[in-house]
Amino acid sequence: MTENKKKKDQGLDIDFGIGKLSLGGLFNGIERLVDLAAELKEAGGEIKKEGEINLSHLKEGMKGVFGFSIKTAVGGKPVVKPFGNIKKTPEGPTVVEEREPIIDVFDEEKEVRVYAEMPGVNEEDVKLDLNGDILGISAQTGDRKYRTEILLPAKVKSETLAWSYKNGILEVKVTK
Repeated sequence: MTENKKKKDQGLDIDFGIGKLSLGGLFNGIERLVDLAAELKEAGGEIKKEGEINLSHLKEGMKGVFGFSIKTAVGGKPVVKPFGNIKKTPEGPTVVEEREPIIDVFDEEKEVRVYAEMPGVNEEDVKLDLNGDILGISAQTGDRKYRTEILLPAKVKSETLAWSYKNGILEVKVTK
């Protein structure tokens, strides 16, 4: 193997303020991601990638969860949504205890539907708070904690709020 090839394979270690992280294949992956986004724009679709970083060297049992979701309709502009418990702060990346679930919002003719991926919690742990057009979702059980607030795309009738939770997916329906 040539010296240049070895250097390329070694990757790059960067200290983000939460410990050194290796960006080994990140740069190669970015090129593949751009190609994939172009394919999604042409054909429509969705892709989701996620990962986990073991941070127990900073605090026992601590894990960083990160990921992103890219969605697009045929010919539409791609929408990239990050999720996880690693948040950007002025001091650098910070791991928070609560994860932000992956959310899908559908503005239908008579109602708004919201879907949230929250694996590992029980139905009785899910709490919803609808305040005007802002829906708050939270759930906590053991080491799994989720929290997010969503600005709904339309005015809704809070008294019509209905929800169900099955197999890690929360479905919320509320009439306009």
